[in-house]
Amino acid sequence: MLNTTHNKAYFHLPGLFEFYDLYSVFLPLYREHREYFYDWCEIASVYGAPADCIWGGGRVGSGECEAEKVLELMNEYGISSRLTFSNSMLKPEDLADKKCNALCEHFAGSKSVQNGVIIHSDLLLEHIKMNYPGLYFVSSTTKVQTDFDDFFKETDRIDFKYVVPDFRLNKLYDKLDTLSQVQKDKVEFLCNECCSFYCKDRKACYENVSRKNLGENIPDHICTAPDAKDGYRFSKAMKNPGFIGIDDIISTYLPLGFSNFKIEGRGLGSAVNLEFLLYYLTKPEYQLTVREEIYLDSMLDLF
Repeated sequence: MLNTTHNKAYFHLPGLFEFYDLYSVFLPLYREHREYFYDWCEIASVYGAPADCIWGGGRVGSGECEAEKVLELMNEYGISSRLTFSNSMLKPEDLADKKCNALCEHFAGSKSVQNGVIIHSDLLLEHIKMNYPGLYFVSSTTKVQTDFDDFFKETDRIDFKYVVPDFRLNKLYDKLDTLSQVQKDKVEFLCNECCSFYCKDRKACYENVSRKNLGENIPDHICTAPDAKDGYRFSKAMKNPGFIGIDDIISTYLPLGFSNFKIEGRGLGSAVNLEFLLYYLTKPEYQLTVREEIYLDSMLDLF
């Protein structure tokens, strides 16, 4: 989304296929009771991938919902759907995959909101550009571009509508402010990363996931961070030097001309993702109300 007024934040949320049930309850509440939610932000997109997609990356895909249902729900609420096809290890022969091509065809054919693809591989980018020109592209944070000059060049690439920088660039305010407004409109900050700020193995971790999505029988990547055994904790993510909270968005990023913010969480479960929706979108005085509405819905199993 273009930031023309410098006062609106657009969130890009996780779990397009993975958390369909959560969004099918949350989105009606978001529309019918807009007073529960901050007026300075909107939901711009939801991203994810179904299980067994070899083009998938970032996380091993686990979504089970049918593409038709997902697209229908997002179109109903005017939200862009993004396919997370950020596998970094693709070979030319992988481009013929029937399931992934069918998904691109389906999402490219939407007549409502333009849909996109989160992408790492230039090989895949050229394939999708050629065959599914209706889709836009998001440069994936799985590229782990920790050098600001590399990131700067990425924002200049005309192929990308959005670019998600490595979270360790989030607080380089002086350098970020050197971007033109056209570049700033492309930047989509990853807000709630829990990975160690000093991790040296992030790229290797993503490559391991890419290989697993391709069906390779390899051991899991072993994270060597001191508190890796604790898994994801939102409270821990909030202490990360790269964390972007709502006060940061309002007081720093919006005034600087940035408007797009990504929330991670595809592999964390619906209950944790609900906490993200409460923190980033919901006014404090209504958070309990929204939580109860979601938890007490008899059709939704958050745990």
